[in-house]
Amino acid sequence: MNIEPYRQTLTKYWGFTSFKPLQEQIILSVAEGKDTLGLMPTGGGKSITFQVPAMAHDGICLVVTPLIALMKEQVGRLNSLEIKSAAVFSGMTREEIDITLENCIYGDYKFLYVSPERIATPAFQAKAKRLNLSLVAIDEAHCISQWGYDFRPSYLKIASLRDIIDEKVPFLALTASATPQVIEDIMTRLAFRGRNVLKTSFKRKNILYLVRNIEDKPKYLLSTLNKVNGSGIIYVRSRKKSKEIAEMLVGNGLSADFYHAGLTPELRDKKQAAWSSGETRVIVSTNAFGMGIDKADVRFVIHWDIPDCIESYFQETGRAGRDDKPSYAVLLFSGSDKSRLTDTIRHRFPPVEKIKDIYEALCNFLQVPIGSGKDSVYDFNMSDFVSKFRLPVTETYNSLLFLQKEGYLEFTEEINNPSRVHFIAGRDDLYKFQVANEAFDSFIKLLLRSYTGMFTEFVPINEESLSKKSALSRDTIYQYLVRLSNQNIIRYIPGKKTPLVIFTEERLDRKSLVISPDNYRLVKEKYVLRLNKMIEYAEMNNRCRSVILLDYFGEESDRCGVCDVCRERNELDLSKYEFDLILEEIKALLSSENPDAEELVKKIDYPEDKVIKVIRWLLDHNKINRGDDYKLTWKN
Repeated sequence: MNIEPYRQTLTKYWGFTSFKPLQEQIILSVAEGKDTLGLMPTGGGKSITFQVPAMAHDGICLVVTPLIALMKEQVGRLNSLEIKSAAVFSGMTREEIDITLENCIYGDYKFLYVSPERIATPAFQAKAKRLNLSLVAIDEAHCISQWGYDFRPSYLKIASLRDIIDEKVPFLALTASATPQVIEDIMTRLAFRGRNVLKTSFKRKNILYLVRNIEDKPKYLLSTLNKVNGSGIIYVRSRKKSKEIAEMLVGNGLSADFYHAGLTPELRDKKQAAWSSGETRVIVSTNAFGMGIDKADVRFVIHWDIPDCIESYFQETGRAGRDDKPSYAVLLFSGSDKSRLTDTIRHRFPPVEKIKDIYEALCNFLQVPIGSGKDSVYDFNMSDFVSKFRLPVTETYNSLLFLQKEGYLEFTEEINNPSRVHFIAGRDDLYKFQVANEAFDSFIKLLLRSYTGMFTEFVPINEESLSKKSALSRDTIYQYLVRLSNQNIIRYIPGKKTPLVIFTEERLDRKSLVISPDNYRLVKEKYVLRLNKMIEYAEMNNRCRSVILLDYFGEESDRCGVCDVCRERNELDLSKYEFDLILEEIKALLSSENPDAEELVKKIDYPEDKVIKVIRWLLDHNKINRGDDYKLTWKN
């Protein structure tokens, strides 16, 4: 198939003249109508793989993603390119959703973004039958697998689309990180019509991975940042710590700021823009920072706290060095970190009866009667909830996440829905109203000058911006909007910044709320397994860091030669070839006999000084044992 039409589309809308590695293969695979799983590293340009073919073909592309903020950002970017796009997600009113879907059915829209929990609702499924779909793209596809690190039951509903759309419409599943087990699970659960995996190597040759076992992290951080150049990210686990560390850095003369999901969207945007432009050198953040980052010259990513799985760590370190220049990924690790991390298991998995207590308290808090609530969306203030029922915050949060894993509800932690306006009066009726109500005339003109498309859809507005343009107070703007809404000239939905709870099933009584002990145990075991793999990475001092990471994702690789483990081996003044040959001979000999060091040196046909160096290294790194009788044995 000819790639040229797709390259022309890429240049026309995005200004690029060539594709990044793998983008071209994925686009051609999808264009041939094949279900495709694309594994692309963070920053690899996943969105291009569905946006370009969708623009090159008739019909609309359905994009499923759990990240509402990313959904809004991509829809805004596409619309700025004059590519008509829309989104449907929890937090929208039924009227908004209905209008949006009708516009996608009858208008010349090219992209419809939808959150996974909306897929299975009767309203969406009824409309989806009438959409002229060209492609279904599933972002963050690892969420469909119970073996993945961010399993969401709502993803399991995506395959139901197969029953209501044209069978020729291909599925494109995309993720930045997946183990071999997760890869197979994705294709099975999305009912792929054939095994089709396209991926690039996970290897990042320009990233130097380091683990530093230190107790005095502030001292190390200050010393390092004063020695290295360029901008970077420091990841921490708590909002409080992000602020404390940023203030510590600023207090020591470094350009730094903090970032977390609890900040207002406006402030988050401001902080991210200052860092992206280079005005701020270092951003200290929780894992909320990363989505939509396209800064190529990030020279270092430092983890102050160890993440709880390799997938998260690999994705976050992948934000360094996207310009292919040498960059650092540093993990700070100490004995106390290990005990704290293992202690999270207890907090992460509250007792089953406690999870049921929190479910009942939540239903009572939201006033959801038994037998109702399915597909209902509720504003949810976590602080008010835990205060009213005197609940521990961590236990409550993790109970909600477990109820989400069991498929009873969806918990959206952060959401920012701006105010929206839709004119329901036709243009003729609106003109008559303006003539008859002179007091509203200038305000209506202000609205229509400031925003477009309000006659066909709900359009986000900003009362603060309207206030500045008109010299009217924000409250006056609000009163105008409310009065116009009351007179059925517009529909006005005031903005909200409240997290949401979506009941994906009706409220059950306590006896009917089934949390399978086997499932509970399985989820816990998988979490502990991922946790232990992360700890193993941090503690390992005899295996290349890059090799460990790539092996986790099922990829074979030679050692990188530049990580802290490889550098220590390099100091032996041996080539990799020499070291590996001597090591293999030692391993073969010790598998059949147990000589002492002196005997071992004599049995190996290499210069004595080099064999001794390798033996010392193996002893130092606990690869071989020396008994009380000085006999050597190989440790498996």
